Amino acid sequence: MNFYEQYRYLIVPLLTWFCIQSFKVIWELIATKKLNFKRIIGAGGMPSSHSAIVMVLTTMIGKEYGITSPIFAMSLIFSAVVMYDAAGVRRAAGKQAKLLNKIVSTPGLTNIQMQEKLVEVLGHTPIQVIVGATIGIIVGLIA
Repeated sequence: MNFYEQYRYLIVPLLTWFCIQSFKVIWELIATKKLNFKRIIGAGGMPSSHSAIVMVLTTMIGKEYGITSPIFAMSLIFSAVVMYDAAGVRRAAGKQAKLLNKIVSTPGLTNIQMQEKLVEVLGHTPIQVIVGATIGIIVGLIA
C-alpha cells in the first residue's frame, strides 16, 4: 500500500482545505489589491472550506464503505452539524461582532475601549456552505 492510499482520508481533505483557503487569499488580493495571509487560516468567505472538507471526507467514506455503513452515517451527521454551525451559530456570532464593533466605534455612545476589533467574518451564508459542500462532493467523487 503506497503513502497516498494509506493516508488519503487525511491528504485529500487537507489538500482541499489548503486549495480553498489559498483561493480566498488570491480572491481577496484581486478584490482589494492587498495580500492578506490571515485568510489562509481565517474562517468565513466563499466557499466554505469547512463544508468542503467534511463533505469530501463523507463522500470518500460513502464510496469506500457504502452509504448504508455506520461510518458513513456518522460522517454525514458530523458534516450536517459542521455545516449547520457554519451557516447558523458562527454566522450569527459574526453579525454580533459587526454590531458590537459599530457600537464601540461610535463616538459618545459608549466609554468602552477596545484594543482590537472583534472578528466579523466567522460564519457563512447558506450559499457559501452549499458551494463548499458541492466542491467537497465533487473532489470526493474524483479522489
